[in-house]
Amino acid sequence: MNNFGQKVREIRGRNGSLLRQVAAYLEVDTALMSKIENGSRRATKEQVTKIALFLKADKEELMKLWLSDKIYAIIDENEDNTIAEGAVKYILKQLKNR
Repeated sequence: MNNFGQKVREIRGRNGSLLRQVAAYLEVDTALMSKIENGSRRATKEQVTKIALFLKADKEELMKLWLSDKIYAIIDENEDNTIAEGAVKYILKQLKNR
């Protein structure tokens, strides 16, 4: 699952921005930015903020996608879906009780 990278690629395409332009703005090489878009590497929280700024994208939406990809990757390591579902329910309950 790579909702964040797909969304970044989509927005970048709509804006007409080149991969190398985004990479230069983030001060990373183009290969790393490509990996972020295809999901083989994760952006840092700071990079998500910079990407949103550069692409004039909704930062909150990108942060949600970034975090959901991160959570999914952790849960996906567990082969037992019932445990994963229970963990997600527990997290939601904790968030509601904040």
